[in-house]
Amino acid sequence: MLTSRRQDGFSIIELVATLGIIGVVAAAAIPSTTRTLSDLRLRGDARNVHNGVALAKMRAAAHYTRERLFVDRSDNSFHIEYWDKTASAWKDELDPTVYLQSGVTFDYGALSTPPPNTQTTLAQAAPCRVGSSAGPSGGSDISGTACILFNSRGIPVDANGNITGNSALYITDGTSTYGVTLSATPLVRLWWSKASGNGWIQR
Repeated sequence: MLTSRRQDGFSIIELVATLGIIGVVAAAAIPSTTRTLSDLRLRGDARNVHNGVALAKMRAAAHYTRERLFVDRSDNSFHIEYWDKTASAWKDELDPTVYLQSGVTFDYGALSTPPPNTQTTLAQAAPCRVGSSAGPSGGSDISGTACILFNSRGIPVDANGNITGNSALYITDGTSTYGVTLSATPLVRLWWSKASGNGWIQR
């Protein structure tokens, strides 16, 4: 003869206790997950800026003309431009404009010291110039911009065409800061530091 067994489920107290444990674990994990996602977004933006600088350098040497990474600090975007000698004007490359993630800006937070053996004073690259019939350095500065400029040999130069190792771009989310620096050689390097303290580490 078959006998039926009682199939008891979970009690209300057991369900409430389980949900409470899940809630505590979730509350502890969410801030950590959010910070990790923010770090990944910032690191991705830093790599994009680094790659943009390296690409502008390579194209300058390949096309034997001046190229620049044009940073628009008003909308936190950047793109590559080349100097058109025939038109005496800067022209956009075909690459799309790249925008930084939400909450990431071209800035260096509360930092006051540049990465070691790079700039003499911590600062974003100089503003881009309009360009004119006098050449790529002609015309006035464009407000709210920063430019990394390369000559036709892929060497970083200032707005007047003089070789420089003082150009850099910095981005931050308020917690961490990344910097892309150039030496006159030209060596493109990526750095990281907490936004609140000068502790640069090369990445």
